[in-house]
Amino acid sequence: MTYGGEVVHGYPHIETARAAITALYRRLSSDGIRSYASSVAPADVAFSDVDDLHLGTQRVARALVQQLRLPDARVIVSFREMRHAANVELTAGPEYFIELNNRFRTHRRDIGAALAHEITHVLLHRLGLSFPGTRDNEILTDTATTYLGAGWLLLDAYREDRDSSQKLGYLTPEEFGYVLAKRALVFDEDPRIWFTSPQGYTSYTKGSARALRDEQQPPLTTAGRAGRNRYVKDRRHALDHPGTATDPASPYAFELLPEGPRVSFPCPTCHQRIRIPVQGRVRARCGLCRTVLECDT
Repeated sequence: MTYGGEVVHGYPHIETARAAITALYRRLSSDGIRSYASSVAPADVAFSDVDDLHLGTQRVARALVQQLRLPDARVIVSFREMRHAANVELTAGPEYFIELNNRFRTHRRDIGAALAHEITHVLLHRLGLSFPGTRDNEILTDTATTYLGAGWLLLDAYREDRDSSQKLGYLTPEEFGYVLAKRALVFDEDPRIWFTSPQGYTSYTKGSARALRDEQQPPLTTAGRAGRNRYVKDRRHALDHPGTATDPASPYAFELLPEGPRVSFPCPTCHQRIRIPVQGRVRARCGLCRTVLECDT
């Protein structure tokens, strides 16, 4: 939790977030991901100052448990002084204990955001899905929370002005916007109508522009002229100079195999790498998320 300090911006964790999306598809399958087609509704997690603190917290927790498909998880929430926004005790269940920072006693509108992250920890624990290292595992949790329909709360909890700031989670605001936009593209959502935070809204638009660029990389036919020209030049160089290493920054790589040249590139939806023949117009289906891609190789 950042409170009153400097908020990091940009995309320093984007590759880990992309790996987290791939891991979710591998663990849940395409059909499993699509069972999260509806995001948690703002009305279900709304919290006014006149609501009873503990009853309201339990109500919001139940809504998030349902959103994350955890019908057997009973969440018991308490408040105490702590450095972080929240903490969850991961046990075998059926009860899970979450502690929230005392700050949320008076900042109740953000209780849903803090609970969303911690309840996603419960989901990932039950799925046996984790990344090595605390930092990467927390980024996995933020990404899963967002991609499975509860993380827009975390971005909406981001507020910053000249005198103060608040941000929950480990992803930057723009990275939250990026993951949320990736989800929106899959489920045809428009989360902009849910934001109460102007800074969260702006971060979503920035992340959305970055997510759209994933959909416009060669060899996809949606690539722009500059990308296509660069791809043709790189393809010619790869075919004329076998064994030459591909630029690591390039989104695609060429291979010269006995059966013919291949190009590999990340699926714009789930980021699993796809390998297809270099033979002009090709329609490919991602084996992981089942997205159909129109390509010009």
